[in-house]
Amino acid sequence: MADKFEISTVLTASPHKVYVAWLDSEEHSAFIGAEASIDPRVGGAFSAWGDYIEGKTLELEEDRRIVQAWRTVDFPPDSSDSRLEILLEKVKGGTRLTLIHSEIPDGMGDEYHQGWIDNYFEPMRRYFSG
Repeated sequence: MADKFEISTVLTASPHKVYVAWLDSEEHSAFIGAEASIDPRVGGAFSAWGDYIEGKTLELEEDRRIVQAWRTVDFPPDSSDSRLEILLEKVKGGTRLTLIHSEIPDGMGDEYHQGWIDNYFEPMRRYFSG
């Protein structure tokens, strides 16, 4: 059975700014502090942390939602891509980013849950507040 989790954080930026930054190679690289390459359209490929993460954008709702097929080099070779859904909601003081990561290979969810906090949420809070 595949793993799944949902986490969220509040960023001191507008949903538009967060949406654009997530899909922009230069800004994405800046907020994670590592190389990212993103083709910002449905069907476009992306990679982050060098080539550790890769995937394809499946759905876009401007300033509201990003859905991606997502995998890392640690996935078993025969496993399908996982599904990443980023939801952006305007709240007082900025944007609530909710990340729903599903269809993760069985037993790998806890590792990725903490990875999102350490490698995305914390750096993004610093990036958008600075």
